[in-house]
Amino acid sequence: MRTGDLAPTHRTLRIRAETTKNRLERVVPYSAATGVLLSDYLAHRARLSRARGPLFLSESRRNHAQPLSLGTWSKVVRRIAPAADVLRFSTHTTRHLCLTDLARMGWELHTIATFAGHRHTDSTRRYIHLSGRDWPNGSAAAWTIHAWRISMLTGLDAAAAGMPR
Repeated sequence: MRTGDLAPTHRTLRIRAETTKNRLERVVPYSAATGVLLSDYLAHRARLSRARGPLFLSESRRNHAQPLSLGTWSKVVRRIAPAADVLRFSTHTTRHLCLTDLARMGWELHTIATFAGHRHTDSTRRYIHLSGRDWPNGSAAAWTIHAWRISMLTGLDAAAAGMPR
């Protein structure tokens, strides 16, 4: 991702075609709570470099203010996960969580596939992890789970994060 891929006034992020497996570009929204976290990160990033370009920069002495590679990002996540006592966590886990939450909120499979940039709903099905009790009408539970995650990350309550109650 690059700094120019963000549109904070619209709370959207451009996913460039060259960074995806299927070479499909799309624009995805992000929540108010994510906007708070992103704003904090951008203030931190400005201390590393004011130059526009790659969004995530290294803080190491060896590669100071250089773009983080995907390999480096994966290593960071693999190191942080056990320290946070979350053993089965990878760079892709949040994608699975997001698509599962959308299914719990009642989004149709085709709409989730479009949002995820999948050409086929079979790909999307592999990302969605629902239990039997999620199927009937799990939207209230999904919002509760999502609001809890947001409050844990930002300290905001659901209303301040722009989430329905």
